[in-house]
Amino acid sequence: MSKSWLYAWGLASIAFGGASLVVPLYVVDLGGSPATLGTLAAVASAVGVPGALVFGRLADRTGRRRWFVLAAIGLLAATLAVLPALESIPAVIVANGVVWFAFASATPVVTLLAVAGAPEDAWSERIGELNEYQGIGWALGLLLGTVWIGIAVRLGDASGIRSFLSALAVLAAAGLVASVRWLPADAESAEVSPRRLRRALRRANRFSVRAATFPFAVGRADYRRLHPERSAERFTPTLALYFVAVTLFFTGFSAFFAPLPAYLTDVGVGSEGVFALYLVSSVASAVLFERAGELSGRRDPMSLQVAGLAVRGVAFPLVAVVGAVLGASVLGLVAAGVVFGVIGFTWAVIAVTAGTLVTRLSPTSIRGEALGVYAALSALAGAGGSVIGGALAATSYELGFGVAGGLVLVGAAGVLRLRRRVRREDEAGRRDEESRRDENRV
Repeated sequence: MSKSWLYAWGLASIAFGGASLVVPLYVVDLGGSPATLGTLAAVASAVGVPGALVFGRLADRTGRRRWFVLAAIGLLAATLAVLPALESIPAVIVANGVVWFAFASATPVVTLLAVAGAPEDAWSERIGELNEYQGIGWALGLLLGTVWIGIAVRLGDASGIRSFLSALAVLAAAGLVASVRWLPADAESAEVSPRRLRRALRRANRFSVRAATFPFAVGRADYRRLHPERSAERFTPTLALYFVAVTLFFTGFSAFFAPLPAYLTDVGVGSEGVFALYLVSSVASAVLFERAGELSGRRDPMSLQVAGLAVRGVAFPLVAVVGAVLGASVLGLVAAGVVFGVIGFTWAVIAVTAGTLVTRLSPTSIRGEALGVYAALSALAGAGGSVIGGALAATSYELGFGVAGGLVLVGAAGVLRLRRRVRREDEAGRRDEESRRDENRV
Protein backbone atom coordinates (compact mmCIF):
# COMPACT_ATOMS: atom_id res chain seq x y z
CA MET A 1 0.00 0.00 0.00
CA SER A 2 1.64 3.20 -1.16
CA LYS A 3 2.10 6.13 1.21
CA SER A 4 0.58 8.46 -1.37
CA TRP A 5 -2.68 6.49 -1.12
CA LEU A 6 -2.69 6.98 2.64
CA TYR A 7 -1.99 10.69 2.31
CA ALA A 8 -4.95 11.04 -0.07
CA TRP A 9 -7.33 9.42 2.42
CA GLY A 10 -5.69 11.42 5.23
CA LEU A 11 -6.66 14.67 3.48
CA ALA A 12 -10.27 13.54 3.32
CA SER A 13 -10.04 12.54 7.00
CA ILE A 14 -8.96 16.08 7.93
CA ALA A 15 -12.17 17.32 6.31
CA PHE A 16 -14.27 14.71 8.10
CA GLY A 17 -12.62 15.51 11.44
CA GLY A 18 -13.15 19.25 11.12
CA ALA A 19 -16.74 18.80 9.89
CA SER A 20 -17.58 16.56 12.85
CA LEU A 21 -17.49 19.57 15.18
CA VAL A 22 -17.86 22.66 13.02
CA VAL A 23 -21.30 21.63 11.71
CA PRO A 24 -22.80 21.33 15.23
CA LEU A 25 -21.25 24.71 16.05
CA TYR A 26 -22.78 26.11 12.85
CA VAL A 27 -26.20 24.86 13.99
CA VAL A 28 -25.68 26.61 17.33
CA ASP A 29 -24.62 29.76 15.44
CA LEU A 30 -27.89 29.60 13.48
CA GLY A 31 -29.86 29.47 16.72
CA GLY A 32 -30.18 25.72 17.19
CA SER A 33 -31.07 24.39 20.64
CA PRO A 34 -29.63 21.36 22.46
CA ALA A 35 -32.61 19.37 21.20
CA THR A 36 -31.69 20.41 17.66
CA LEU A 37 -28.16 19.13 18.19
CA GLY A 38 -29.64 15.86 19.42
CA THR A 39 -31.55 15.54 16.16
CA LEU A 40 -28.42 16.45 14.19
CA ALA A 41 -26.39 13.72 15.88
CA ALA A 42 -29.21 11.18 15.68
CA VAL A 43 -29.56 11.62 11.92
CA ALA A 44 -25.79 11.32 11.48
CA SER A 45 -25.79 8.10 13.50
CA ALA A 46 -28.88 6.62 11.83
CA VAL A 47 -27.45 6.85 8.30
CA GLY A 48 -24.21 5.12 9.29
CA VAL A 49 -24.97 1.41 9.31
CA PRO A 50 -27.25 1.47 6.20
CA GLY A 51 -24.58 3.44 4.34
CA ALA A 52 -21.87 0.97 5.28
CA LEU A 53 -24.06 -2.02 4.39
CA VAL A 54 -25.20 -0.66 1.02
CA PHE A 55 -21.82 0.61 -0.20
CA GLY A 56 -19.92 -2.42 1.10
CA ARG A 57 -22.19 -4.88 -0.69
CA LEU A 58 -22.40 -2.85 -3.89
CA ALA A 59 -18.61 -2.57 -3.96
CA ASP A 60 -18.40 -6.36 -3.64
CA ARG A 61 -20.95 -7.03 -6.37
CA THR A 62 -19.58 -4.57 -8.91
CA GLY A 63 -15.89 -4.88 -8.01
CA ARG A 64 -15.56 -1.09 -8.47
CA ARG A 65 -14.30 -0.27 -5.00
CA ARG A 66 -12.13 2.63 -6.08
CA TRP A 67 -15.11 4.43 -7.64
CA PHE A 68 -17.24 4.08 -4.53
CA VAL A 69 -14.52 5.73 -2.43
CA LEU A 70 -14.15 8.52 -4.98
CA ALA A 71 -17.92 9.03 -4.97
CA ALA A 72 -17.94 9.31 -1.15
CA ILE A 73 -15.11 11.87 -1.08
CA GLY A 74 -16.74 13.80 -3.92
CA LEU A 75 -20.02 13.85 -1.99
CA LEU A 76 -18.15 15.17 1.06
CA ALA A 77 -16.46 17.97 -0.91
CA ALA A 78 -19.70 19.05 -2.60
CA THR A 79 -21.68 19.06 0.65
CA LEU A 80 -19.04 21.06 2.55
CA ALA A 81 -18.93 23.58 -0.31
CA VAL A 82 -22.71 24.09 -0.09
CA LEU A 83 -22.99 24.20 3.72
CA PRO A 84 -21.78 27.81 4.28
CA ALA A 85 -24.63 29.08 2.07
CA LEU A 86 -27.33 27.24 4.02
CA GLU A 87 -29.34 29.35 6.47
CA SER A 88 -32.00 26.77 7.35
CA ILE A 89 -31.29 24.44 10.25
CA PRO A 90 -33.26 21.51 8.71
CA ALA A 91 -31.19 21.92 5.55
CA VAL A 92 -27.97 21.82 7.60
CA ILE A 93 -29.18 18.67 9.39
CA VAL A 94 -29.80 16.99 6.03
CA ALA A 95 -26.40 18.12 4.71
CA ASN A 96 -24.70 16.79 7.84
CA GLY A 97 -26.47 13.47 7.31
CA VAL A 98 -25.04 13.39 3.79
CA VAL A 99 -21.52 13.99 5.17
CA TRP A 100 -21.80 11.06 7.59
CA PHE A 101 -23.46 8.85 5.02
CA ALA A 102 -20.39 9.47 2.87
CA PHE A 103 -18.04 8.66 5.76
CA ALA A 104 -19.87 5.49 6.76
CA SER A 105 -20.13 4.37 3.15
CA ALA A 106 -16.44 4.87 2.43
CA THR A 107 -15.16 3.21 5.61
CA PRO A 108 -15.70 -0.49 4.75
CA VAL A 109 -14.70 0.02 1.10
CA VAL A 110 -11.47 1.81 2.08
CA THR A 111 -10.70 -1.14 4.34
CA LEU A 112 -11.13 -3.51 1.41
CA LEU A 113 -8.83 -1.38 -0.74
CA ALA A 114 -6.25 -1.37 2.05
CA VAL A 115 -5.92 -5.16 2.01
CA ALA A 116 -6.38 -5.65 -1.74
CA GLY A 117 -3.50 -7.46 -3.37
CA ALA A 118 -1.73 -8.17 -0.06
CA PRO A 119 -1.09 -11.59 1.51
CA GLU A 120 -3.39 -12.34 4.44
CA ASP A 121 -0.60 -12.14 7.01
CA ALA A 122 -0.11 -8.46 6.03
CA TRP A 123 -3.76 -7.44 6.37
CA SER A 124 -3.63 -6.49 10.06
CA GLU A 125 -0.62 -4.25 9.48
CA ARG A 126 -2.29 -2.55 6.52
CA ILE A 127 -5.56 -1.94 8.36
CA GLY A 128 -3.65 -0.62 11.37
CA GLU A 129 -1.69 1.77 9.16
CA LEU A 130 -4.89 2.94 7.49
CA ASN A 131 -6.46 3.60 10.90
CA GLU A 132 -3.37 5.51 11.97
CA TYR A 133 -3.46 7.87 9.00
CA GLN A 134 -7.21 8.33 9.35
CA GLY A 135 -6.84 9.07 13.06
CA ILE A 136 -4.05 11.58 12.47
CA GLY A 137 -6.14 13.28 9.79
CA TRP A 138 -9.13 13.48 12.13
CA ALA A 139 -7.03 15.03 14.90
CA LEU A 140 -5.51 17.51 12.44
CA GLY A 141 -9.04 18.53 11.48
CA LEU A 142 -9.76 19.40 15.11
CA LEU A 143 -6.41 21.19 15.46
CA LEU A 144 -7.00 23.14 12.26
CA GLY A 145 -10.41 24.21 13.56
CA THR A 146 -8.86 25.49 16.79
CA VAL A 147 -6.29 27.58 14.92
CA TRP A 148 -8.42 28.69 11.97
CA ILE A 149 -11.42 29.92 13.95
CA GLY A 150 -9.22 31.65 16.52
CA ILE A 151 -7.37 33.57 13.81
CA ALA A 152 -10.52 34.27 11.77
CA VAL A 153 -12.34 35.80 14.74
CA ARG A 154 -9.37 38.03 15.53
CA LEU A 155 -9.28 39.19 11.91
CA GLY A 156 -12.91 40.30 12.06
CA ASP A 157 -14.80 37.20 10.93
CA ALA A 158 -17.82 37.03 13.25
CA SER A 159 -17.47 33.33 14.04
CA GLY A 160 -14.99 31.91 11.54
CA ILE A 161 -17.32 28.96 11.01
CA ARG A 162 -18.37 29.60 7.42
CA SER A 163 -14.84 30.28 6.25
CA PHE A 164 -13.64 27.10 7.99
CA LEU A 165 -16.34 25.07 6.23
CA SER A 166 -15.07 26.47 2.93
CA ALA A 167 -11.51 25.55 3.87
CA LEU A 168 -12.61 22.00 4.66
CA ALA A 169 -14.34 21.80 1.27
CA VAL A 170 -11.04 22.73 -0.38
CA LEU A 171 -9.23 20.05 1.63
CA ALA A 172 -11.83 17.47 0.67
CA ALA A 173 -11.50 18.48 -3.00
CA ALA A 174 -7.72 18.12 -2.70
CA GLY A 175 -8.25 14.67 -1.19
CA LEU A 176 -10.50 13.79 -4.13
CA VAL A 177 -7.89 14.90 -6.68
CA ALA A 178 -5.17 12.98 -4.86
CA SER A 179 -7.41 9.92 -4.61
CA VAL A 180 -8.15 10.01 -8.35
CA ARG A 181 -4.41 9.86 -8.93
CA TRP A 182 -3.27 7.47 -6.21
CA LEU A 183 -6.09 5.14 -5.14
CA PRO A 184 -5.24 1.56 -6.14
CA ALA A 185 -6.98 0.35 -9.28
CA ASP A 186 -9.83 -2.14 -8.99
CA ALA A 187 -7.94 -4.49 -11.27
CA GLU A 188 -5.32 -4.88 -8.53
CA SER A 189 -7.93 -6.09 -6.06
CA ALA A 190 -8.33 -9.75 -5.28
CA GLU A 191 -11.49 -11.20 -3.74
CA VAL A 192 -11.29 -10.79 0.02
CA SER A 193 -12.75 -13.45 2.28
CA PRO A 194 -15.15 -11.82 4.78
CA ARG A 195 -14.19 -14.27 7.52
CA ARG A 196 -10.48 -13.63 7.05
CA LEU A 197 -11.05 -9.89 6.90
CA ARG A 198 -12.90 -10.02 10.21
CA ARG A 199 -9.94 -11.78 11.76
CA ALA A 200 -7.64 -9.09 10.43
CA LEU A 201 -9.92 -6.37 11.82
CA ARG A 202 -9.76 -7.99 15.25
CA ARG A 203 -5.97 -8.27 15.14
CA ALA A 204 -5.56 -4.69 13.88
CA ASN A 205 -7.41 -3.20 16.84
CA ARG A 206 -5.73 0.17 16.38
CA PHE A 207 -7.29 3.24 17.93
CA SER A 208 -9.01 6.02 16.02
CA VAL A 209 -9.31 9.40 17.73
CA ARG A 210 -12.69 9.83 16.05
CA ALA A 211 -14.54 7.60 18.49
CA ALA A 212 -13.10 9.39 21.54
CA THR A 213 -15.47 12.33 21.14
CA PHE A 214 -17.96 11.18 18.48
CA PRO A 215 -19.28 7.81 19.67
CA PHE A 216 -22.34 7.93 17.42
CA ALA A 217 -20.37 7.57 14.17
CA VAL A 218 -20.20 4.10 12.66
CA GLY A 219 -17.04 2.16 13.45
CA ARG A 220 -14.70 0.19 11.19
CA ALA A 221 -16.13 -3.30 10.74
CA ASP A 222 -16.91 -5.76 7.99
CA TYR A 223 -20.67 -5.34 7.50
CA ARG A 224 -20.94 -7.25 4.24
CA ARG A 225 -22.17 -10.49 5.80
CA LEU A 226 -23.87 -8.96 8.83
CA HIS A 227 -27.13 -10.80 9.60
CA PRO A 228 -28.21 -9.66 13.10
CA GLU A 229 -31.25 -11.95 13.31
CA ARG A 230 -29.25 -15.05 12.43
CA SER A 231 -26.47 -14.04 14.84
CA ALA A 232 -28.94 -13.28 17.64
CA GLU A 233 -30.23 -16.85 17.48
CA ARG A 234 -26.75 -18.05 18.41
CA PHE A 235 -25.94 -15.43 21.06
CA THR A 236 -25.03 -16.88 24.43
CA PRO A 237 -26.76 -15.40 27.51
CA THR A 238 -23.48 -13.75 28.57
CA LEU A 239 -22.99 -12.13 25.15
CA ALA A 240 -26.61 -10.94 25.11
CA LEU A 241 -26.18 -9.42 28.58
CA TYR A 242 -23.03 -7.66 27.44
CA PHE A 243 -24.82 -6.19 24.43
CA VAL A 244 -27.51 -4.82 26.76
CA ALA A 245 -24.75 -3.10 28.75
CA VAL A 246 -23.18 -1.81 25.51
CA THR A 247 -26.51 -0.32 24.45
CA LEU A 248 -26.88 1.42 27.80
CA PHE A 249 -23.44 2.99 28.01
CA PHE A 250 -23.31 4.03 24.36
CA THR A 251 -26.71 5.66 24.81
CA GLY A 252 -25.16 7.57 27.70
CA PHE A 253 -22.10 8.55 25.65
CA SER A 254 -24.21 10.10 22.92
CA ALA A 255 -26.65 11.69 25.36
CA PHE A 256 -23.65 13.61 26.70
CA PHE A 257 -21.81 14.47 23.50
CA ALA A 258 -24.78 15.45 21.31
CA PRO A 259 -25.71 18.68 23.18
CA LEU A 260 -22.16 19.37 24.42
CA PRO A 261 -21.21 22.01 21.78
CA ALA A 262 -24.30 24.04 22.71
CA TYR A 263 -23.44 23.82 26.41
CA LEU A 264 -19.85 24.93 25.92
CA THR A 265 -21.03 27.82 23.76
CA ASP A 266 -23.60 28.85 26.37
CA VAL A 267 -21.02 28.98 29.18
CA GLY A 268 -18.82 31.27 27.08
CA VAL A 269 -16.26 28.92 25.56
CA GLY A 270 -15.54 30.21 22.06
CA SER A 271 -15.64 27.95 19.02
CA GLU A 272 -11.85 27.66 19.02
CA GLY A 273 -12.03 26.64 22.70
CA VAL A 274 -14.57 23.94 21.88
CA PHE A 275 -12.25 22.54 19.21
CA ALA A 276 -9.35 22.64 21.67
CA LEU A 277 -11.26 20.72 24.36
CA TYR A 278 -12.31 18.03 21.89
CA LEU A 279 -8.74 17.78 20.68
CA VAL A 280 -7.51 17.33 24.28
CA SER A 281 -9.92 14.43 24.74
CA SER A 282 -8.90 12.79 21.46
CA VAL A 283 -5.16 13.14 22.09
CA ALA A 284 -5.55 11.84 25.65
CA SER A 285 -7.24 8.73 24.27
CA ALA A 286 -4.53 8.20 21.67
CA VAL A 287 -1.75 8.56 24.26
CA LEU A 288 -3.23 5.96 26.61
CA PHE A 289 -4.45 3.50 24.00
CA GLU A 290 -1.37 1.28 23.78
CA ARG A 291 -1.01 1.26 27.57
CA ALA A 292 -4.66 0.26 27.89
CA GLY A 293 -4.06 -2.59 25.47
CA GLU A 294 -1.12 -3.83 27.57
CA LEU A 295 -3.19 -3.66 30.77
CA SER A 296 -6.06 -5.50 29.09
CA GLY A 297 -3.67 -8.32 28.17
CA ARG A 298 -2.35 -8.66 31.73
CA ARG A 299 -5.49 -8.02 33.78
CA ASP A 300 -9.17 -8.85 33.71
CA PRO A 301 -10.65 -6.72 30.87
CA MET A 302 -14.08 -6.69 32.51
CA SER A 303 -12.67 -5.11 35.67
CA LEU A 304 -10.81 -2.53 33.58
CA GLN A 305 -13.93 -1.70 31.62
CA VAL A 306 -16.02 -1.32 34.75
CA ALA A 307 -13.42 1.11 36.12
CA GLY A 308 -13.31 3.10 32.87
CA LEU A 309 -17.09 3.30 32.66
CA ALA A 310 -17.40 4.32 36.31
CA VAL A 311 -14.91 7.17 35.95
CA ARG A 312 -16.53 8.33 32.70
CA GLY A 313 -19.99 8.18 34.26
CA VAL A 314 -18.83 10.56 37.00
CA ALA A 315 -16.90 12.81 34.61
CA PHE A 316 -19.92 13.61 32.41
CA PRO A 317 -21.92 15.54 35.05
CA LEU A 318 -18.64 16.97 36.38
CA VAL A 319 -18.37 18.97 33.13
CA ALA A 320 -21.57 20.79 34.11
CA VAL A 321 -20.26 21.36 37.64
CA VAL A 322 -17.03 22.90 36.34
CA GLY A 323 -18.97 25.11 33.92
CA ALA A 324 -21.40 26.28 36.60
CA VAL A 325 -18.68 27.06 39.17
CA LEU A 326 -15.82 28.37 37.05
CA GLY A 327 -17.44 29.30 33.71
CA ALA A 328 -15.14 30.28 30.85
CA SER A 329 -12.40 31.75 33.05
CA VAL A 330 -8.82 30.65 32.59
CA LEU A 331 -9.14 28.38 35.61
CA GLY A 332 -12.43 27.07 34.24
CA LEU A 333 -10.88 26.22 30.87
CA VAL A 334 -7.95 24.47 32.55
CA ALA A 335 -10.31 22.48 34.78
CA ALA A 336 -12.48 21.61 31.78
CA GLY A 337 -9.36 20.49 29.90
CA VAL A 338 -8.48 18.14 32.75
CA VAL A 339 -11.99 16.64 32.79
CA PHE A 340 -11.96 16.25 28.99
CA GLY A 341 -8.58 14.56 29.28
CA VAL A 342 -10.04 12.11 31.81
CA ILE A 343 -12.97 11.45 29.46
CA GLY A 344 -10.49 10.74 26.69
CA PHE A 345 -8.42 8.41 28.88
CA THR A 346 -11.50 6.41 29.82
CA TRP A 347 -12.44 5.92 26.17
CA ALA A 348 -9.09 4.27 25.47
CA VAL A 349 -9.79 1.74 28.23
CA ILE A 350 -13.38 1.14 27.09
CA ALA A 351 -12.49 0.81 23.39
CA VAL A 352 -9.72 -1.74 23.96
CA THR A 353 -11.65 -3.87 26.42
CA ALA A 354 -14.90 -3.84 24.41
CA GLY A 355 -13.33 -5.50 21.38
CA THR A 356 -11.63 -8.05 23.64
CA LEU A 357 -14.84 -8.86 25.51
CA VAL A 358 -16.99 -9.27 22.41
CA THR A 359 -14.40 -11.65 20.97
CA ARG A 360 -14.09 -13.68 24.17
CA LEU A 361 -17.82 -13.91 24.87
CA SER A 362 -18.80 -14.85 21.29
CA PRO A 363 -19.01 -18.42 19.99
CA THR A 364 -16.19 -18.96 17.52
CA SER A 365 -18.59 -19.37 14.59
CA ILE A 366 -20.07 -15.87 14.93
CA ARG A 367 -17.21 -13.76 16.28
CA GLY A 368 -16.94 -11.66 13.14
CA GLU A 369 -20.69 -11.07 13.02
CA ALA A 370 -20.76 -10.31 16.75
CA LEU A 371 -18.21 -7.55 16.22
CA GLY A 372 -20.41 -6.20 13.42
CA VAL A 373 -23.44 -6.31 15.71
CA TYR A 374 -21.43 -4.48 18.38
CA ALA A 375 -20.56 -1.69 15.92
CA ALA A 376 -24.15 -1.50 14.69
CA LEU A 377 -25.55 -1.42 18.23
CA SER A 378 -23.18 1.37 19.24
CA ALA A 379 -24.30 3.46 16.27
CA LEU A 380 -28.01 2.81 16.83
CA ALA A 381 -27.69 3.48 20.57
CA GLY A 382 -25.96 6.70 19.54
CA ALA A 383 -29.03 7.74 17.57
CA GLY A 384 -31.37 7.15 20.49
CA GLY A 385 -28.97 8.65 23.02
CA SER A 386 -28.54 11.79 20.94
CA VAL A 387 -32.28 12.43 20.92
CA ILE A 388 -32.59 11.73 24.65
CA GLY A 389 -29.60 13.91 25.55
CA GLY A 390 -30.73 16.79 23.37
CA ALA A 391 -34.26 16.74 24.79
CA LEU A 392 -33.08 16.61 28.40
CA ALA A 393 -30.42 19.28 27.90
CA ALA A 394 -33.06 21.58 26.41
CA THR A 395 -34.65 21.51 29.87
CA SER A 396 -31.45 21.48 31.90
CA TYR A 397 -27.86 20.70 30.98
CA GLU A 398 -27.27 19.43 34.49
CA LEU A 399 -30.18 17.01 34.11
CA GLY A 400 -29.04 15.89 30.67
CA PHE A 401 -25.43 15.28 31.69
CA GLY A 402 -26.58 13.61 34.93
CA VAL A 403 -28.81 11.17 33.06
CA ALA A 404 -26.01 10.51 30.55
CA GLY A 405 -23.62 9.69 33.39
CA GLY A 406 -26.28 7.56 35.06
CA LEU A 407 -26.79 5.48 31.92
CA VAL A 408 -23.04 4.86 31.74
CA LEU A 409 -22.98 3.81 35.40
CA VAL A 410 -25.92 1.44 34.86
CA GLY A 411 -24.02 -0.03 31.92
CA ALA A 412 -20.98 -0.42 34.18
CA ALA A 413 -23.17 -2.23 36.73
CA GLY A 414 -24.28 -4.58 33.94
CA VAL A 415 -20.67 -5.40 33.05
CA LEU A 416 -19.88 -5.93 36.74
CA ARG A 417 -22.81 -8.34 37.03
CA LEU A 418 -21.60 -10.13 33.92
CA ARG A 419 -18.10 -10.40 35.42
CA ARG A 420 -19.51 -12.12 38.49
CA ARG A 421 -21.57 -14.46 36.34
CA VAL A 422 -18.58 -15.42 34.19
CA ARG A 423 -16.50 -16.05 37.32
CA ARG A 424 -19.20 -18.34 38.75
CA GLU A 425 -19.37 -20.24 35.44
CA ASP A 426 -15.58 -20.54 35.35
CA GLU A 427 -15.49 -21.84 38.93
CA ALA A 428 -18.26 -24.33 38.16
CA GLY A 429 -16.34 -25.47 35.09
CA ARG A 430 -13.17 -25.96 37.12
CA ARG A 431 -15.07 -27.97 39.75
CA ASP A 432 -16.57 -30.19 37.06
CA GLU A 433 -13.14 -30.71 35.52
CA GLU A 434 -11.66 -31.63 38.91
CA SER A 435 -14.55 -34.04 39.51
CA ARG A 436 -13.92 -35.74 36.15
CA ARG A 437 -10.22 -36.07 36.97
CA ASP A 438 -11.01 -37.61 40.35
CA GLU A 439 -13.39 -40.10 38.71
CA ASN A 440 -10.73 -41.04 36.15
CA ARG A 441 -8.22 -41.68 38.93
CA VAL A 442 -10.68 -43.97 40.66
